[in-house]
Amino acid sequence: MLPRPSVIAVANSGGRGRRVARWYPAGPMDALDFLRQRRSVPSRQLGPPGPAPDQLEAMLTEAMRVPDHGKLAPWRFLRIPGEARRALGELLAARALERDPSAPAAVVEKDRQRFDHAPVVIAVVACLVPGHKVPEQEQLLSGGAVCFALLQAAQALGFGAQWLTGWAAYDPVVRARLGLGPDERLLGFIHIGTAREPAPERQRPALADKLSDWTP
Repeated sequence: MLPRPSVIAVANSGGRGRRVARWYPAGPMDALDFLRQRRSVPSRQLGPPGPAPDQLEAMLTEAMRVPDHGKLAPWRFLRIPGEARRALGELLAARALERDPSAPAAVVEKDRQRFDHAPVVIAVVACLVPGHKVPEQEQLLSGGAVCFALLQAAQALGFGAQWLTGWAAYDPVVRARLGLGPDERLLGFIHIGTAREPAPERQRPALADKLSDWTP
């Protein structure tokens, strides 16, 4: 049984009564209920506090419990802490102008602020093993499972999180500046923090539209 997530509202220090969403244990629920509560919280709605070092260690440790054919562990984590988040935003802004000197100022500024909100940002990197009997596609899928498991681990400890890629995840200059090797891929940035407001549910596909039977 897992803790049931709940939401509380508190006033901010300015007394304006801004709602702050937090998840906290409030009775047991089964694993399917936990999955029904899964939401991605937009990174701009995430703020402090973020997970403490021991909480982050627990999240990352359990996020590695994923299918991994060949036991290759073809992924690694890159933590982007504190001021490094702003430095990465400055890198993205400069690179955006290199890619498109006529880019609107608002677009460049959005890239500059991309990592300013969530107090913890983890880049998940796929470390591919070329020529292995386990196809690279399966290695990538294992890394994708790590990303999703990290989202769930964050929610289980009471935090909001979002998995984002964007152009920067595929840009060779950004990848090189982050220290990725030629056989590595950036699977995304996992933004983790405290949700400033409850994440709304969105329309989900109907199972009947996605399920069919194979008949020989």
